[in-house]
Amino acid sequence: MAQMQLMKMQAARIDDVLARLDLPAPTSALLAGCEDAAAAFVALEAKGLLADASKWAAHALPKREAVWWACMCTRHTAPADQPAAERGLVQAAEQWVRKPTDENRRAAFALAQEAGFTTPEAWAAVAAFWSGESMSPLGQPVVPPPPDAAGRAVAGAVALAAVRIHPERHADRLTKFLQSARDIAGGGPGHIGPEEP
Repeated sequence: MAQMQLMKMQAARIDDVLARLDLPAPTSALLAGCEDAAAAFVALEAKGLLADASKWAAHALPKREAVWWACMCTRHTAPADQPAAERGLVQAAEQWVRKPTDENRRAAFALAQEAGFTTPEAWAAVAAFWSGESMSPLGQPVVPPPPDAAGRAVAGAVALAAVRIHPERHADRLTKFLQSARDIAGGGPGHIGPEEP
């Protein structure tokens, strides 16, 4: 079975992922017989529901893997002349994935704040921040992020990356992004080469 290769999605509870997404009723009904979150991802992809499958992956992957996936997607569509500040955002998010400390998480968020939350890279950095224990400033009482916050930021990063500069490539990009998500869910790096101009 294809979903057996998606071991990192299998820990997600299908009901939890469904509760975090605003799927149309027919799409939710399609998932009714799925045994786990990995099977639901496979079902969405098989039906050609690429945008829904990408949102599903954003919420079904563990947080570190989901943030990494957002980074892979943003790197794929990044323009060759991308400003250094945007490259710094994705590097900060990746740094948190490699070493998920509170310091790295807050550093990623600080860069996203400076950037104004307008790019896929900024939302990858926000996803890293929302993957932690608290959204409050250092020294303040703990305020946990909502359970769906990191997944929503990842989904936003992926959606923005899919339409950047060449929105007509949306479907092709999502297909590549979902292949990357599959690879990450199976324990791989999920790398996608830079897009041709």
